[in-house]
Amino acid sequence: MPEAFHHAMTDMFAGDAGALDPWLATDARSRAGLSVYRNTVAKARADALSGLFPTVERLVGSDWFRQAALAFADENPPQTPVLDDYGSDFPAWLAAFPPAREMPYLAPIARLDLAWSRAHRSVDAPILGAADIAGIAAPVLFASRATLHPSAQFFWFDWTVPSIWLANRPDAEPGRTVDWTDTPQGLLILRPHMTVVQRPLSRAEWMFLDACRSGRTLGQAATAALRPDPRVNLSQTFADLLSVGAFTRLEPETRRP
Repeated sequence: MPEAFHHAMTDMFAGDAGALDPWLATDARSRAGLSVYRNTVAKARADALSGLFPTVERLVGSDWFRQAALAFADENPPQTPVLDDYGSDFPAWLAAFPPAREMPYLAPIARLDLAWSRAHRSVDAPILGAADIAGIAAPVLFASRATLHPSAQFFWFDWTVPSIWLANRPDAEPGRTVDWTDTPQGLLILRPHMTVVQRPLSRAEWMFLDACRSGRTLGQAATAALRPDPRVNLSQTFADLLSVGAFTRLEPETRRP
């Protein structure tokens, strides 16, 4: 019985006014009360998406976003009572949403908004700094693995999605120039301390981080970073990533006896 009622409630929120008839009175007053309740729930879901995807909303406007948010909510009811977890499927949904077909940047922008939110809510963790690796012999360092900070998320796009996203964030500088080209760009989003930061990534930096994410040693990550450009300064690349707090710890190689 509870499961049947739950499904009926879901159908009611999706617009089936008679879904709860077996449990409730069917008079006009009851219908009106359900309508108010349904609208309140729909507004809460739309507000949750607005908070999670502020850059998308800024690009399309409040009215367009609200209609999209309500359509998404009808097709994707929350799976948990925590609305902060709501919307993980919104970027993929936007990619297939007919009114967004002429705006191919919306889905990847939504991915970055979602990454910002996840970084913001990520667990705290120590920061691996330059002082922590000072004095480690090069062979030992190259054989070690650097674990990414739990908040770190990084992306590589074939065009300037990061520039569009950065220029349209709620805290973006007014009049910031947007580069709408097919120039490949990377972006790192993380919260090493109390504030989420975002930083453009070179291809070498992205390759380095991707190798670390795959469990490669620092030596292997360095080799990967050289592939796009053999002239890359590896020491500076690693130092720059350390300085922004991209790693949480160093794991020396464990040798078998």
